[in-house]
Amino acid sequence: MIEFRFVVGDLARTSFAYSPLQEAVYSLRCWRDPARYPHQRPWLRRLGPAFRRLDTELLTALIAPSLWIPDFLTPRPDRPRPAFDRQLAALAATPPHVLGPDITAAYGPAADALPPVLRDGLADPARLLDRICRALDAYWRTCLAPDWWPRVHSLLEADLAHRGKVLAEEGARGLFASLDPRLSWDGEVLTMTKKLDRNPWPEADIEIGGRGLVLVPTMFALGAHTNIDYALPPLLCYPARGRALLSQTPPPATAAALDRLLGAPRARILRLLSDPASTTELAHRLDVTPGAVSQHLSVLYDAGLLVRTRSGRSVRYAHSELGDRLCAQAPSAVNSPTSASS
Repeated sequence: MIEFRFVVGDLARTSFAYSPLQEAVYSLRCWRDPARYPHQRPWLRRLGPAFRRLDTELLTALIAPSLWIPDFLTPRPDRPRPAFDRQLAALAATPPHVLGPDITAAYGPAADALPPVLRDGLADPARLLDRICRALDAYWRTCLAPDWWPRVHSLLEADLAHRGKVLAEEGARGLFASLDPRLSWDGEVLTMTKKLDRNPWPEADIEIGGRGLVLVPTMFALGAHTNIDYALPPLLCYPARGRALLSQTPPPATAAALDRLLGAPRARILRLLSDPASTTELAHRLDVTPGAVSQHLSVLYDAGLLVRTRSGRSVRYAHSELGDRLCAQAPSAVNSPTSASS
């Protein structure tokens, strides 16, 4: 059992972030044990040839047989939406002496039989760290950034928007309950309990102490988990919503027809609005300016494909009945990587 203890003001400092580097590193678990990640199989099959041309000996060795990962590979995000390059630079600045203990801790009892690429690499940890950074950079640019990350990025943004709505409507108790069944909140203490006896967690009592708790959605968590490091601000990862969408393949003919009808940017925005969202939320999900999104929303609204309602100071858009019928022909194309810029 792990307990996060809050004092006055700590709840107000609780925030959300996501980490492209963490998702890239966690995705290596799929190559190590694809059976545990069925929703990722379509892109694993598609990207297999490109992945095998990379430094796969090293990339797969970074994941222990237990699927544990050395802590230094997932530095905490220093802002809500950090860029991959920024996080990779933080990884490259890791003190080399950290690599050995972190890799040994991840491998646990199997540390005496480290893969040769790690065992030999630790003779010169600075050189090993440089090789790891270069391998992850190539993996990101070759396999993830062109297709997979735009899809995942959209899902993570949708998750953050949903959690914010839950917090506004149901308060902290509703928020924490929505993250994972492992979590319970009594008003002062957030308790995380592992449901299985296998690989039990150590007991931990973590004082938030004004540092703020960072909540991080991920595509690769089977349940909420944390890295216990009393020297760093506390962080809690939880399973993101919508992971099953990664296994869906859009019907090419229908999706292409909708793109031709509306234009690819507007078609994507229409699909994204299967869950109501504001202009700002859509801009974050698409990584474009609110102004660009607003222009497309105006056209879709004038065409009768959207309805809008005011919520406080923001306006939220959703499908009209006509928009629903149109999108029903291509429901799984929501996360197409097409840009929404004008």
